[in-house]
Amino acid sequence: MPEVTFERQYRTPYSEGFLLLEGEDRVGRAELHYTPSVVYCTLVVEREMEEEDLLDLIQQIDDDIVVSASVPREDFVVTAYHGRDLGVYEDEFLDEEDLEEDEDEDDEDEDLKH
Repeated sequence: MPEVTFERQYRTPYSEGFLLLEGEDRVGRAELHYTPSVVYCTLVVEREMEEEDLLDLIQQIDDDIVVSASVPREDFVVTAYHGRDLGVYEDEFLDEEDLEEDEDEDDEDEDLKH
């Protein structure tokens, strides 16, 4: 598997989120959560991968991100999923959807009155 690069999306005192890229192509996403003794990772890959490639990717995440975070850890626990991105939904989008639903309901109420 070619080298994957990591593009940080956010960082808090106890977590980080990364896009996983292979060149310009998105491979997936890793969400890391740091506790006093364990680092948990939710890994979503967007393509089929052989287990060996998945294990190599997990090792790269450990080497490139977890170790460099300089947090003490006794274990690194990864839960891996295969999936695809369905979109990013923010308050602004959700507010617009609610407004459209309210307008549709108002139109239906008007139709029932006639």
